[in-house]
Amino acid sequence: MESKTIKWGIIGLGKIANKFATDLAEIENTKLVAVASRSKENAIEFAIKHNATKAYGSYYDLVNDADVDAVYIATPHSFHKEHTILCLQHKKTVLCEKPFAMNLLEVEEMIAVAKENNVLLMEALWTFFLPHFNYVIDIVNKEKFGKLKSLEADFGFFREFNTNSRLFKKEVGGGSLLDIGIYPIFVALSTLGIPENIDAKATFFKNGADAECTMDFNYNDAKATLKSTLLENTPTQAIFTFETAVVKINTKFHEPSTVTIIKNNTEETIDFNYKTIGYNYETEHFNQLLRDGKKESTIMTFDFSKMLIKTLDEVRALIGLEY
Repeated sequence: MESKTIKWGIIGLGKIANKFATDLAEIENTKLVAVASRSKENAIEFAIKHNATKAYGSYYDLVNDADVDAVYIATPHSFHKEHTILCLQHKKTVLCEKPFAMNLLEVEEMIAVAKENNVLLMEALWTFFLPHFNYVIDIVNKEKFGKLKSLEADFGFFREFNTNSRLFKKEVGGGSLLDIGIYPIFVALSTLGIPENIDAKATFFKNGADAECTMDFNYNDAKATLKSTLLENTPTQAIFTFETAVVKINTKFHEPSTVTIIKNNTEETIDFNYKTIGYNYETEHFNQLLRDGKKESTIMTFDFSKMLIKTLDEVRALIGLEY
């Protein structure tokens, strides 16, 4: 099984799916065999671009394709549960784009169906698998510079408000929190754990989708200051202040980036020499889980996914955001 070729299908063929498929082509013993969209024309176009052998205008056709071992789900957030369960019930392993679903109840249902069908399921939060992020996680865990005292993490970019764009459609989970606020929250949870309490406030677009969200995660001996916004371009950095040093994941911290260590008035920047967009790391991990017959990731565990969505639910409750 070590070298078994994993044959992939993709459901939902937007921007993220294009990036995923581009990196999929860089992985050994991995093949994109089928793609599916609500539009057969879109599926054909995507298949030609990424050398997939089959293009479907129906998700049902893809999950009934015996050639498909694993399915990457990249549809809008509000459809993640439905499409994940569809795949799991057809015994297809699933890598589902973040956020896993719209709330904790949906995530718990997805996990239950995966267990009932004895099928591998994982949330695709690619940052967890990137070398630069794991480099920082190692610094935190080993207390290389003492204890982590504070974290500042932001994610923001400006987009003209457009009700036709998925990004702004509240009914499909659009807005800053689920789309990009998940990343600063993820950084806090993966380095500091569950906060003692959370303070949060938000501003909203006229359709009720959140435009900007600021959050303070308060811990016994640390604090995380977090922000997501669709109103302005922000540095999109993660700054970790330890007892004896400051560590910065530089611009676009959530994707392949560099890390700067500031200690004793000196700076050192580490370049991880990325050659891909970065989606290959989570995919290689998932491929190995599948080859090894595993049903749950050892990194992006079910417990972590539940902790993440539960925290998002708590923030939504604090800011009064309901879907």
